[in-house]
Amino acid sequence: MPFGAEWLGDAGVRFRLWAPKPSRVDILLDGSLLSMSKTVSGWFELSTNQASPGSRYQFVIDGGLHVPDPASRFQPEDVHGPSEVVDPLAFAWSDAGWHGRPWEDAAIYELHVGTFSPGGDFAGVEKKLDYLAGLGITAIEIMPVADFFGNRNWGYDGVLPYCPDSSYGRPEDLKRLVQTAHQKNLMVLLDVVYNHFGPEGNYLRAYAPQFFTDRHCTPWGEAINFDGESSRTVRDFFIHNALYWLEEFHLDGLRFDAVHAIKDDSTPDILTELAATVRETVGRGRNIHLVLENGDNAARYLKRNRNGRISLYDAQWNDDIHHVCHILASGETDGYYSDYTENTIQLLGKSLTEGFIYQGQVSEYHHGARRGEPSRELPPTSFVSFLQNHDQIGNRAFGERILRYAEPNAVRAIMAILLLAPEPPLLFMGEEFGAATPFLFFCNFEAGLAKAVTEGRRAEFARFAQFRDPAMRARIPDPNAEETFMASKLDWDCLRKSQHREWFDFYSHLLDLRQKTIMPLLRGAAGRPAYSASSSFHSSGLSTCWHLGDRTLYLSANLGDKPVSHNLRNHPPLYATFDVRNSSTMPPWSVVWYEGS
Repeated sequence: MPFGAEWLGDAGVRFRLWAPKPSRVDILLDGSLLSMSKTVSGWFELSTNQASPGSRYQFVIDGGLHVPDPASRFQPEDVHGPSEVVDPLAFAWSDAGWHGRPWEDAAIYELHVGTFSPGGDFAGVEKKLDYLAGLGITAIEIMPVADFFGNRNWGYDGVLPYCPDSSYGRPEDLKRLVQTAHQKNLMVLLDVVYNHFGPEGNYLRAYAPQFFTDRHCTPWGEAINFDGESSRTVRDFFIHNALYWLEEFHLDGLRFDAVHAIKDDSTPDILTELAATVRETVGRGRNIHLVLENGDNAARYLKRNRNGRISLYDAQWNDDIHHVCHILASGETDGYYSDYTENTIQLLGKSLTEGFIYQGQVSEYHHGARRGEPSRELPPTSFVSFLQNHDQIGNRAFGERILRYAEPNAVRAIMAILLLAPEPPLLFMGEEFGAATPFLFFCNFEAGLAKAVTEGRRAEFARFAQFRDPAMRARIPDPNAEETFMASKLDWDCLRKSQHREWFDFYSHLLDLRQKTIMPLLRGAAGRPAYSASSSFHSSGLSTCWHLGDRTLYLSANLGDKPVSHNLRNHPPLYATFDVRNSSTMPPWSVVWYEGS
């Protein structure tokens, strides 16, 4: 890795820092100040046998500012403190026989390390792996762990992207979690943020302002410089970061946050170059999965090659299918849901069979702009579907989960579709047992920034009718308060209660069916040039079928409050929410699946 500190064994440690702005950089190493040599293109370097694993160091910029290593592997004293030298080869891996699982096997469970378990750390997640495997999950997706300021954060305010946050444990604790997951046949994906740095603890502007550009603007201000002068080093910093997580931590894949906010006019753009590099290196020896969050619905990143194999990215989180499912379950139609209120059931059928709903059409919510690219030629495995995730819960003022405001029968019907459809499903932690605890927005900044975040959070909701009253906005939980974080921790004791156990049994039964029936169908169709699918609807009824290789998967659903007619098939159902024998109608909020040749 060209960045950071490299342990050289008997030769000590090589330190490197890209710092084009200052004329001098020193290193404060375990209390001793050592000079670094300026080499080419803004790099400073020092190799010394005075350092070894466990040594603490900071870079000193022009004799004044002390900064951590931007490629630090560990920050025992948080983002403003010294970095620690880590030997990446010291951990004794025992997963040499693990080559991953195919993407067709994905049933994903998104979790936040700090609130998932009572301990709120990597070890706490590791203790729950048997539970997740027993549930029928095949991949856990961990929200960002890159070092952030303070001891609680969603993770999207990270400033040291190579460094697992110390509040969750040491790097070897994360490695142990991954290794144990592999022993249980579970994949581990990590959420990474390459569209901005957090507001507290990012020192790059002090010595490498070339990391940023005013040529592009993002919701966080200046964009990261992926296409301007000196952008080659910036691109390498993030490409190596992706390789670092996949190689050094044996992760099975990455989920890239909000890539529509990455601005890059170069060819190839950073997303293309990064994915191609991963595929040509670590991706040659095992199954590596790359997943996008992309509000632009840019289908070109998901294209398959002539043999139907993945070229760049495996899949994208499909907000379109979430939005129509949310409307059907809750009846909410404000904000971005307003784009999906007409013919909602028809739109669900389109999303199930074509992926994106917006494939270039005008979006009224986006002020008449055209959104998306054609996706109907892509296989259904290109789209991750979900009814809940961290955003869709946590971006609500009070962090309510959907069962707090939606009809349970509607939620059951929708999940009976999403968990057995060809698209890989994603659950958010606790969803599987109907968790009553909220997932609130939380952070832990210092006083000045904390006040601004709290006020900004409440101001975001001022345009909603129910929050026009300042007294009502004041009830929105303070993101910086510890009780906001503690309220978001999962209550595992509720699994002892019958209503929560019933939800768990419902989810685990469907996930078991997915593993036994749907995943083999998808594997059998993998690599073929094209899938085919179709759907029809009437009133509240939806009929959909997918031709997967030499087998066909059929769905019939009634997503309304009145019975609808139902055409029986000659073979028994794969799954049904009602007794289909001798029945010509489907009751309200019911689903039946068939599979045949």
